[in-house]
Amino acid sequence: MGFNSKINQKADEILNNKRLEALHNQDRMRSIVYSQFPRLQEIEQQLIIIGSETAKAVLNGGSAVEMTKKLAKESLALQSEARDILVSHGYKEDTLEPHFSCTKCNDTGRYDDEKGRTVLCDCLKKIRIDVACDELNKSSPLELSSFDNFSLDYYDMDIQEDKQVSPYERMSKVLAYCKKYARTFSLDSPSIMMRGATGLGKTHLSLAIANEVIQNGFGVIYVSAPMLLSTLEKSHFKYDYDTEEETINSLVTCDLLIIDDLGTEFQSSYSTSTIYNIFNSRLLNRKPTIMNTNLTLKDLEKSYSPRFVSRVMGNCAKIDFLGRDIRRPRPRRQ
Repeated sequence: MGFNSKINQKADEILNNKRLEALHNQDRMRSIVYSQFPRLQEIEQQLIIIGSETAKAVLNGGSAVEMTKKLAKESLALQSEARDILVSHGYKEDTLEPHFSCTKCNDTGRYDDEKGRTVLCDCLKKIRIDVACDELNKSSPLELSSFDNFSLDYYDMDIQEDKQVSPYERMSKVLAYCKKYARTFSLDSPSIMMRGATGLGKTHLSLAIANEVIQNGFGVIYVSAPMLLSTLEKSHFKYDYDTEEETINSLVTCDLLIIDDLGTEFQSSYSTSTIYNIFNSRLLNRKPTIMNTNLTLKDLEKSYSPRFVSRVMGNCAKIDFLGRDIRRPRPRRQ
């Protein structure tokens, strides 16, 4: 997965806090129950002693077989007595045990599989996904968008003569394509260039794709071109090359990079070369990229270069958006 160290660290902290909470609750419950039934605490102490004696017996080898059997029998009898005390007074058998949110790894995030390998638990993977979603929410200009709240009602059904298709028909196909892209996303998925005027839903559908792709366990970075270049330029011109390199590395290696509002950033030789290098590096590493722009091909060539446009257009699926600005209030179609 393409999650960065910040997301992984935060996820580890969340799971560790769950484990600490479970252990704290266990200590609190033991204090309550032991104050009511001192015999239970005596049983726990006896079980600890038996455990220690059993370990010694095992180390002594075959001559201690009978001793280990005897100790095991005593241990089972004490455990049965403890359960009887708890159940007879309305408690559950496992009242004195810690109740972890994940019984597979006991909230450690890792467990040993059948082959004895230490593997990442699904619960930690899920937390990483949730953290990544939160990070995406923070950086997006909208609340996290979904396919469910993308409405086609705002697109006209009248056919545009120059396009020979209605905005409604075109956007129905665009929506279907984006849904399939998100549902079947893999590192072999194509890059996408979304083109169209302001307010036609490019950002919304990009974020909807990101949301579903993250839910499927992939690492996604969403950023607007102005924010991206502003961040990188600050590091570059302050000679903070380590931070610049780390940021670019994250952009190049994440599973899916989404660059919104391409062409609206401040144009400079640095911004032009940086955008090209990021896209080209991802292309060479077989990493999909989604880019959105309000610019025409001619405008893109003026802002960047024919070489950049050729590279992008030759390696991206093109999606053209049609319609009027859907953010402007208008009567909904009946």
